[in-house]
Amino acid sequence: MTESPSDVDVLIRLLLRFILVPLGGAVALAVAATVIVIGHHDAIATLLQAPPEAQADWLLNLAVFGPLLAVLLSILAFHVLVPAAIGVVISEVLAVRSWIYHGANGALAAAVGWGLTRDLAEEYRILTEPKILIAAGLIAGLAYWAVAGWTAGFWKPAGRNRALLPDARVR
Repeated sequence: MTESPSDVDVLIRLLLRFILVPLGGAVALAVAATVIVIGHHDAIATLLQAPPEAQADWLLNLAVFGPLLAVLLSILAFHVLVPAAIGVVISEVLAVRSWIYHGANGALAAAVGWGLTRDLAEEYRILTEPKILIAAGLIAGLAYWAVAGWTAGFWKPAGRNRALLPDARVR
């Protein structure tokens, strides 16, 4: 006989999902931002090697146009996070724990987000390289899997299959 999980076990796993899923999302965002910065290292190195007057002009431009840049990046982030969140909900409902699924979810979300905001990115010349964004999405998806995706689905416990375990109750 197999023992079904108790209501308390299910509730604890559900509460754990409410902690792990946002934590996985935060880690994925941090990893994606790191990959984007590393991918654009040439532009950062060029800025650092610029004469001091040019650096001061850049800092002034950033101070003046920083709020516009923040709005543009938040629009891009919204268009990437919505498809990624849909993929996470699917993985939680169906208990999809594959690293391939989560990596593909991140890459697909980045591709969809870039496609939806391509005109905006080209107009303002930010994040115009899709390969860097898709690579960031892929690696972010894998980071999400490492934190939360490998245990997806609160109703299905991770680990050994309980149906294969012998009945440990005392008779």
